[in-house]
Amino acid sequence: MRRTVAQVLCDAGVVSINGAPAKSSRAVKVGDEISLRRRNHLLTVRVLSLPATRQTSRSDAASLYEILSETVVPSEDSMD
Repeated sequence: MRRTVAQVLCDAGVVSINGAPAKSSRAVKVGDEISLRRRNHLLTVRVLSLPATRQTSRSDAASLYEILSETVVPSEDSMD
């Protein structure tokens, strides 16, 4: 994910790290659990390792995390 996209998502409050709202300036560490809520999907991943370089190929990026869960959750609109 590009840094600017990550910053926008953090500022929108849809990203949490280890259960706490994420700030875009927070450094991610190995073992962190990151949750991302988009519309009615919740994706949670665990950081396995950090890239050695700033730019990482898409194929190499997949080895840096593991998907813990990917669920459909009720949208906030349907909770009214």
